Amino acid sequence: MPSPEENSEPVISPFNDVHENVRRFNDDEAVWRCFKRKRALRKRLLRLLGPLASQPPLTKKQLDDLDWLAAEREARPVRAIGIWIAS
Repeated sequence: MPSPEENSEPVISPFNDVHENVRRFNDDEAVWRCFKRKRALRKRLLRLLGPLASQPPLTKKQLDDLDWLAAEREARPVRAIGIWIAS
C-alpha cells in the first residue's frame, strides 16, 4: 500500500461532493423552470395563431427540444477558464 506522500489521487471531501450535487440540482432546476416557461409561452402562442396559420412543420418533440436548448443557453451559467477581456 503506498504511503500518503506517494498517492497521487486527489483527496475528496464529502462536503465538496454535497456542494457539487446541490449546485448541479440548482442549475438543472433553473433550466427546467425556464423550459416550462418557454414551452407554455409557445403553446399559448400556437393556440392564438391556430386559426391564422397552418400547423408548424416541426413535431411537438422537436419544438420541445428547441425550447430545452434555448432554456439551457439562458439558464445555465457559462464557466470559462481564464480572464475576461472586454474590448
